[in-house]
Amino acid sequence: MPLLPYWRLSGFYFFYFAFIGAFAPYWSLYLQSLAFNALQIGILMSLLLVARIFSPAVWGWLADHTGKRIRVVQIAAITGLLSFCGFFLGESFAWIFLVMLLMSFFWSASLPLMEAITLSHLGDHAAKYGYIRSWGSVGFVLSVVGVGYLLDRVEITWLLWIVVGLKFGIAIFAYQIPEKEIISHAPGDHSVWQICLHPEVMVFLISSLLMLFAHGAYYTFFSIYLVDHGYDKGFVGWLWATGVICEIGIFFIMPWLMRYFSLKHILIFSFACATLRFLMIGQGVEWPIVIIFAQVLHAATYGAHHIAAMMVIHQFFQGRHQAKGQAIYTGIAYGLGGALGAVFSGYTWDWLGADVTFVISAVAALTGLILIAWKMKPFDN
Repeated sequence: MPLLPYWRLSGFYFFYFAFIGAFAPYWSLYLQSLAFNALQIGILMSLLLVARIFSPAVWGWLADHTGKRIRVVQIAAITGLLSFCGFFLGESFAWIFLVMLLMSFFWSASLPLMEAITLSHLGDHAAKYGYIRSWGSVGFVLSVVGVGYLLDRVEITWLLWIVVGLKFGIAIFAYQIPEKEIISHAPGDHSVWQICLHPEVMVFLISSLLMLFAHGAYYTFFSIYLVDHGYDKGFVGWLWATGVICEIGIFFIMPWLMRYFSLKHILIFSFACATLRFLMIGQGVEWPIVIIFAQVLHAATYGAHHIAAMMVIHQFFQGRHQAKGQAIYTGIAYGLGGALGAVFSGYTWDWLGADVTFVISAVAALTGLILIAWKMKPFDN
């Protein structure tokens, strides 16, 4: 792949995940500062994921209909920036709900299309996807650590201005990426819905839903959980960063791993690590070393799982089905699975406690492992 698109794509991932690094760990603390309870925070955070249920399909259809995937990413980046500015205009639950839903609708459009665009640029070198995606992880690490230390020294409302700056960076790089011609699928290929109804594809999508459901409590309450147990925000930032630093390592060694292990075996390993990780978080919060090791497992529960999932989707959905396949995967896994996990954890957090909530996450991950082991074939990488 030419050097220039590489850095343009990498820059987009850098700012996109830097935004997540500032938003995902600390936005719940901002919502808590507005005196919202755990259920309200769970509902509001779930909107990021609820939008992923339907938004990628809408934007994916628009991209396929116009043939202008990059143009759609650009529109989504600008409207996502403008809609986020609504947070400066009110602090009521109803207003925050409305603005989060609107911002999430535009924000969730970009990544599935960018995944398809990136894989199109890579062509036969799809295994090198991790090299580009790793810059997103670098952005996340720098953001989550820097914002964590900053918020120990300034008011939480500064988070709004930080996120606006990062969203501006996303918009700038969205206008630097060249379009990539879509290779049409051959006549006689199955429709996208026929592919989805294949038992192996269905099991993969359900297991992905369970993996993101399992992460629902982690993404929604992990920072609150740690701060409530006496961890300062700077250390919380480093804990988030630890997971993503390990994730970067996985991105670079995945081409080697994929030469020796099937995608099925990589997925099984990632689900096994998720099961262990959430048990450790729920039962070992009093011991920092246990939490640190649990964060190291993020390399498998997100890093290895994500790249393996991208490769599986790339094989299941070919040609013009690529954008639709990414949208369907994002909608089911990150949208439906993540939203159910966030809302469900909002209920169980207050009623059953944090430890039980993370046990439920572990059970969900174990169920996903069983499904993959039972039904998915170890096809070639």
